[in-house]
Amino acid sequence: MIEWIGIKFIKEIIRIMDFDFSVKLFSEFIGTALLLILGNGAVANVELKGTKGHQSGWLVIAIGYGMGVMIPALMFGNVSGNHINPAFTLGLAVSGLFPWANVLPYIVAQLLGAMFGQLVVVATHRPYYIQTENPNNILGTFSTISSLDKGTPESRKAATINGFINEFAGSFVLFFGALGLTKHFFGAEVAGLAQKAAAEQGGVFDATTSAAKLALSQAHASGLGIAHLALGFLVMALVTSLGGPTGPGLNPARDFGPRLVHAFLPKSILGEHKGDSKWWYAWVPVVAPILAAILAVLLFKVIYLR
Repeated sequence: MIEWIGIKFIKEIIRIMDFDFSVKLFSEFIGTALLLILGNGAVANVELKGTKGHQSGWLVIAIGYGMGVMIPALMFGNVSGNHINPAFTLGLAVSGLFPWANVLPYIVAQLLGAMFGQLVVVATHRPYYIQTENPNNILGTFSTISSLDKGTPESRKAATINGFINEFAGSFVLFFGALGLTKHFFGAEVAGLAQKAAAEQGGVFDATTSAAKLALSQAHASGLGIAHLALGFLVMALVTSLGGPTGPGLNPARDFGPRLVHAFLPKSILGEHKGDSKWWYAWVPVVAPILAAILAVLLFKVIYLR
């Protein structure tokens, strides 16, 4: 009886707190844009010549990206799920945890959001792009690049192999960790609240009452709030621990969208030292996170969501 009440309670939460699909798409767009503004904005502050944060260090970038994930998660986690990452969207869909019909619109919103966020970074840092003489420093404010790349075929091969391993490992930790942080804590909150509510109402829970809506709203917000704070620290830790080799990207939209922007923007905006967009490497931060997401979500589902 309690198990049935818990399932009914969860379905009622989804119904009451659901948003229009257009709102979800807008949230994915804005969330991904914020990720790029805060994350690549921090990179630009460190890498571009003349900024007040120039050469301030890797921890500045880690904090920027940690906040870039945490803030949108706190804002939109209970709106769109705050995927802000095509790999996560695809991983959930492959495991049956997200409708396939919503995958393409989500990914388009994420890519457009990443491009918009990158354009904001360029607009705010344009004078410093002009001053910067290192093409890798310029490209690094857009997308990931391997520290092993020296411009030779041998170094490109090493960069590709190491980059793939790095992106796959980091992405797996990110996605598996994100599911553990959000699903476990939220599930515990719902189960406990459902049992308490059922006991107080003689075994019958009515989630449409004002008191019940307030209770479930408080439980939902507090549980996911803590989880999303922790998610930001997880990203911060990943950037500090696995960020040395490539960045890392961990997100196809975060890498591919800004790389497109870099390719299309002229030297009149990015300066004479713009350099190339390194498309030979571009498939790595797209394919590796997607494969890692599929494996991480499937494994999590098999272990914890049976």
